[in-house]
This record gives sequence, C-alpha cells and structure tokens, in this order.
Amino acid sequence: MNPPPPPRTLGRWHCRVAAVLAAAAAMVAFVPPAEAAAKRAIVLEIDGAIGPANADYVVRELQAAKLGETGIIILRMNTPGGLDTSMRKIIGAILASPVPVATFVAPNGARAASAGTYIAYASAIAAMAPSTNIGAATPVQLGAVPFGRPDQPSGQKNGQDKEKPAEPADAGTRKAVNDAVAYIRGLAELNDRNADWAVEAVRAAASLPASEARKLHVIDVIADDVPDLLRKIDGRTVKVAGQSQTLATAGLEIVTVAPDWRTELLAVITNPNVAFLLLLIGVYGLIFEFLNPGAVAPGLIGAISLLVAAYALNLLPISYAGVGLVLLGVGLMVAEVHIGAFGAIGVGGIVAFVIGAIMMFPSQVPAFQLSPLVIAGAAGVTVVFFLLVLYMLLRSRRRVVITGKEALLGAEGEALSWQGQHGRVLIMGEIWRARAAAPLQPGTRVKVIDRDGLVLVVESA
Repeated sequence: MNPPPPPRTLGRWHCRVAAVLAAAAAMVAFVPPAEAAAKRAIVLEIDGAIGPANADYVVRELQAAKLGETGIIILRMNTPGGLDTSMRKIIGAILASPVPVATFVAPNGARAASAGTYIAYASAIAAMAPSTNIGAATPVQLGAVPFGRPDQPSGQKNGQDKEKPAEPADAGTRKAVNDAVAYIRGLAELNDRNADWAVEAVRAAASLPASEARKLHVIDVIADDVPDLLRKIDGRTVKVAGQSQTLATAGLEIVTVAPDWRTELLAVITNPNVAFLLLLIGVYGLIFEFLNPGAVAPGLIGAISLLVAAYALNLLPISYAGVGLVLLGVGLMVAEVHIGAFGAIGVGGIVAFVIGAIMMFPSQVPAFQLSPLVIAGAAGVTVVFFLLVLYMLLRSRRRVVITGKEALLGAEGEALSWQGQHGRVLIMGEIWRARAAAPLQPGTRVKVIDRDGLVLVVESA
C-alpha cells in the first residue's frame, strides 16, 4: 500500500524568498547610525583676509550640505582677520548648520587672528596644526594697539598676577570693545571653551601658539592634517544647532570643495582697488558719452563698470563722504573744461578727488584698504588729462576763427556761369551765388573778398 501524499504547503522557493527578505531586514535594523549616516567630510579653504567673497563661499557650502550625506565640515583656515560683517555671516551660518563644523588652523605656520578667532570659537570643534597661533581679536577698526600695558602682554603683571587691561577713554571705542567681548564670551560659553582668555584676546590682543591654546582649553585638539583630525575627534560629543551630537568621523571620505568661479569673480571686484577703478571708468565713460552722443562704446562700458562698482561697494565698508568727494572732484574737473576758469576749479577738483579717495575705505584691514599707489596713479592720470584739456582749451582760444563768414574770406574758386555783374561760383566744393564789380568769364579763377548774406562778393584771382 502506497503512503499518502504530503500536505500542500508553501513551495521551497517561497520559503527561500521569505528567508532572504528577513535577513535583509535584520541587516538594515542592525546598521549602526554612524554608518547609515554621512559618508564624507567636506573641507573648505579660507586662505587670506575674510571678506565678502569667502563669506559667500562658506555660507553657500554650509547651507548646501546635507546631514544624511555629510558627517562634518572642516574650515581649513589661515587668516590675518577680516571684515566684521563677513565674519558674522560665517558665524551665523555655522551656528545654524545641522552638520557639525570644525575650524582647523592649518597648515603649519598658519594663524587664526582677529576674525579667525571668533570663527574658531563658534565652531563645534576648534583645532590647530603645530606651529600655528590664534588670538589678537581686538576689533579691527580700533587698530593694532592693545588696550593693556604694552610692556606686559596678555594682561599679566610681573608674569604672575593678572591685571585688568585699561579701558579705552573714547566712548565709541568702549562700545565696540564691549560688544566684541560679549559676542566672543557667548560663543565660548556655547561650546564650553575658555571665555576668560577670549576676553583677554579682545581687550589686550592676546595671542597663543597651538600648544598653549590646547592647555588653556582654547581649542579642542592639535592635529597634523585633516585625516589626523578626523581620527582624533571621532566619538566626541559636541553641540550642533543647540543639540548634543556624537561625532563619527573615522573613515570618512575627505572631499575638498574649492572656491568656484563666482567666488573668484567676487573676490576680484570686491578688491577696493578694483572697485575704485571700476567707479572711475564708469563715471568717465558716461561723461564721454554725454559729451559725444552716439559714440555708444564709452557709454556702454561706463554703465556696466558703474553698476559692477556699485554692487562691489555695497558689500564693502566705505565712507559715503569719500565717495561724494571723489564724484565732486570729477564734476569740478568737468566744469573746468566747460567754463575755462584757467585752473581754479580744476585744482579744487583734484584736491577733492584725492581727499575723497583717501577717505573712501576707512577699514584698518590691509586687504580692504585702497592702495596709495592706486590713489597716486588715478590722481596722476586725472591731472595729466586735466592739463591736456586745459592746454587744448587755451590753444583753441588763441587760434584764429575759421568758421562762418571768416572761413570764406580769401578762399579761391572758379566762376561757373556769369551774366553782367552776377553769376555762380564754386568755392570750397559748394556752389554759391556771387557778384563782382566787373563781368567775369566762366572758368575764371576768383577770390572771395566779402559776403552779403548768401551772396559772395568776388574778384578775379
């Protein structure tokens, strides 16, 4: 007797598919959060003075970074300082970023002075390479002289007791210093760093090498390069956008995002020297177009240059009084050309032009000051142009008038047709009605001796 057939159940292939799906679900469930998250570390380069160009570059990259794709953003920085407005834009983007940001003062020999100190304090991780320094965070508009005693740096007396740096006497200076102190103290407390030294860096322009900065808890770590930094900060807990977050940086792919063409173009036009020259090209181009309508090229180049200069000057700290004096100087020199005051108005215009150029960029940051060579060159070209125009004006006044009636006197021509004392003559390529005291034959050479309205008085030549 044959045994009964087995009961109908799921086929073997169905069982295998179910097992594979279950295994896949288990693998997804046990993937560590650090591995399921970001897979790269983005490195941004800040090399040089902090201004509108690199502020735009850093802010755009911070806003474009996605938490699911980026584990950390590293600002590799070497800066002597920069503009307060640009620094605050970068710090605002750092504090709002959902991705942890680390400031790394590198390579060896680099520095994070002035604005760079604030950015390091605002970052979740502050790191330095060996042989680098940080500090000197006194607001740039106050100059480089510290407010403590110059013979006792870092606010120390006899190398032991600390004394409070002397307060500046000027009310505006005190406001700027106290505002900077409150700002950097808030950043220090946010990331649990040495707030007392930060205040000293603002009030007394104190500065530290990497080793001392690590001992005083100004920075978090000293690293040789970016891979070394990622290894040393792996597993640290930091505050990101107001919440605690554990870093998982070991093994992240390092991606360096260099400044693009937009940043490079912005860096060129926001150079004070370039912006100043664009302003002059724009003004002179429009003046030439107004004096010679229809030339097109001067007006087109001038309009484009003036608009680009206006955009650049809007991003830079400028004195509008200086801009006004420069434009007044140009206007006075144009007036000199038309009025012809024999130099009085023109000299005033040159003086106003030079003083305005000096006042135009009051920033104490060397990278954002107008070069004296540019001022001298622009003033020299303007003076040469002014003298040339004045010379041509004086020469034209001494020249004999050669237009109108006077231009025809003495001109010679040929009689075309003649009847009695009247006829027609060809003078300077034009046919005129003419009269003479004696009859003339056609083809006779004649000379103009007078003019009566539209009739020339001629005689035989």
